[in-house]
Amino acid sequence: MADIKLGIIGYGFMGHEHANMMETIDEIDLVAVCDTVMSQMDDAPGSVRKYACMDKLLEDEEINTVIISIPNPLHLEAVVKAAKAGKNIICEKPAAMSVEEFDEMCKITRECNVGFTIHQQRRWDADFRTIKEVYDRHLVGKEYLVKSQLYGFNGNMHDWHIYPEMGGGMLYDWGVHLIDQILLMIDSRLVSVYADMKNVINKNVDDYFNILFTFENGITAEIELGTYYLTPKRAWFLGGTTGSAVIDGPFQAQGNVDGMIVRTKHLLENVPGKITMTAAGPTRSFGEPEPGLIYNEDLPKVDCCHKDFFMNYINAFYGKEESAVKLTEVRKVLCVMDAVRESAKRHQAVLFE
Repeated sequence: MADIKLGIIGYGFMGHEHANMMETIDEIDLVAVCDTVMSQMDDAPGSVRKYACMDKLLEDEEINTVIISIPNPLHLEAVVKAAKAGKNIICEKPAAMSVEEFDEMCKITRECNVGFTIHQQRRWDADFRTIKEVYDRHLVGKEYLVKSQLYGFNGNMHDWHIYPEMGGGMLYDWGVHLIDQILLMIDSRLVSVYADMKNVINKNVDDYFNILFTFENGITAEIELGTYYLTPKRAWFLGGTTGSAVIDGPFQAQGNVDGMIVRTKHLLENVPGKITMTAAGPTRSFGEPEPGLIYNEDLPKVDCCHKDFFMNYINAFYGKEESAVKLTEVRKVLCVMDAVRESAKRHQAVLFE
């Protein structure tokens, strides 16, 4: 029998995902699920208890840990109630609708002496872990540019995600993950944020954004997301002084990713004096490279999956390691999201304090 006895508050899409994940983890026992729509729980594992409201689930004395996977505006109420009930808490992202709400969550969980963390599972996406490995090992020399791109083909939002007051839109949905990845990878102070946000085919919520970050170490980072590109892909670019790292292909949360490290055998000492004719016309700077000048290397291999979030949680529960997702990091992402919205509204860069 596992020491972590889990209840899932909210048994929609993510609630089901969490339940499926628990089937692969021996160290956590799923005890109960809860949803206000009883039919949502028809396919819950037969051994778990089913509750129609979170108050009843929180009264279950066997449960010592809860996952909160209900719509964003309900997170604060659920965290407060769970903390007062003495339950350790894993909350879905975005943790809160505002920095002030998140501060309140941190305060109540400290006062009640319960564990509190946020489910930032995309820190263990294979594409991110691969590009981070290249960055951490400086495999392309001194880095100057990081680009993160996510494009989709089904531009319409769904369910409660179409309502701004519910925390709908892509900044709240995927932006939380993409910003978190950039801040986790680039080990330098964030100086400024410049952002553009659009409602391309969704009337009330953003379905496109482009965010530029400048860091004190000289690196520029860019995140671009569009749900209506009609050319779906997940891509990264990392530029450095000794090469470039490229990931460009279908989205893969685990396993090997499509990409390469690209290098040149030597730098040109000057631009050739002879003009090169190309299909685009005459050019000296952007002509075809000489044969063999540019060559590719394999990206490093990484071994990761979303289950690693929970394995870290388990180890932190037993005091074997620190929690990988720190509350200060979660708070910073929320602050950056405020800066993104401010920049997009003012159409100018925002200095980040």
